Amino acid sequence: MSRPAIQIATAGVALGVAVMLLSIFIVLGFKREVQGKITGFGGHIQIVNHETLRTAEAQPIVVDDSLLARLEAIEGVRHAQRFCTKTGMLKTESDFSGVSFRGVGPEYDTLFLHRHLTTGCVPHFSDTASTGQMLLSETLARRLSLRVGDRVYAYFFEKNVRARRFTLAGIYRTNLTDFDNNVAFVDLATVHGLLAWDTEQYAGAELVLDDFGQLDEVSSRIVQQVNRTQDAYGAYYTSPTIRELYPVIFNWLDLLDMDVLVILVLMICVAGFTMVSGLLIIILERTNFIGVMKALGTADRPLRRVFLYLAAFIILRGLFIGNVLALLLALLQKRFSLVRLDPETYYMDTVPLWFDWRYVVLVNLAMLLLCMLALLLPSHMVSRIEPARSMRFE
Repeated sequence: MSRPAIQIATAGVALGVAVMLLSIFIVLGFKREVQGKITGFGGHIQIVNHETLRTAEAQPIVVDDSLLARLEAIEGVRHAQRFCTKTGMLKTESDFSGVSFRGVGPEYDTLFLHRHLTTGCVPHFSDTASTGQMLLSETLARRLSLRVGDRVYAYFFEKNVRARRFTLAGIYRTNLTDFDNNVAFVDLATVHGLLAWDTEQYAGAELVLDDFGQLDEVSSRIVQQVNRTQDAYGAYYTSPTIRELYPVIFNWLDLLDMDVLVILVLMICVAGFTMVSGLLIIILERTNFIGVMKALGTADRPLRRVFLYLAAFIILRGLFIGNVLALLLALLQKRFSLVRLDPETYYMDTVPLWFDWRYVVLVNLAMLLLCMLALLLPSHMVSRIEPARSMRFE
């Protein structure tokens, strides 16, 4: 057999499957990373006052223990936590910056903050008394020349100017510019006191789900049980999802699926073309063998099957090499972060990867099936070879 033709065909299949797998790993990792960061700032679903969606400032809604228990009992909801927000200004001797203070309580899931903490520690957030501790982004800390342990004053402007002093307990970095430039985490008691709402009134509740993929299903259950109901003050509950709160970001993430689809189609075409070319070369080089076998009484179908079996072997070997190459490159990137990114543009400083063996199996089966289907047509060339004419290739 023609070794160059087999090598080229094998390389085409290996390259195609490696590029497809890496593309899927990268897109899955990128979407998972961005989704995880956004939901870390606002949960998967928020329960808020209906008027909040129409105004710039959050409006109060009753979020008591009974409502939290009812929300956590809904299938698919892992955790519910209260929050309050208040805009203000942080001022140092050299600079100042507008900040959205996000008040969270003791039930707040701090795993997200611990994962992105760069310096200091995550304070214990209280809903009964202000501890004066604050968690600030690296961007804001650098802008205000603040370090862990520094004290800084925050000013809140309404009818009267009110000041609060905070101690910087920790610094985090998510590379989500819109959030890092604006959000500071403080005690729920601090923000709640500034808003001067009644005891059980808060800006809302964040719901953390077991699976982001069940967002629509869980949202439907919440709409049926919570939406359009009133609290003790006559305010109506509503439950926007994180997709509805940040549609631009999620629409951008959805566009990545189209990019992957284009890559998959192109790589399958490349692999199919190289396999078709390789099979045609092999058939042409074995014309004399085909003629002799036909002269001995072999039918066309068994001869076609021989070459298809050979093609299947080449495809399987290419799939094996491509899978090993893709997994090796993915593991190297996962371990050493070889490919870096601009966090200002991509929201992260390294190319993320996420392994899903279901996609690995699907890609390999699709590649094998589509390549074999593409080879059915050129395999018919065996039927057109006549024993008498094939002697000229002797």
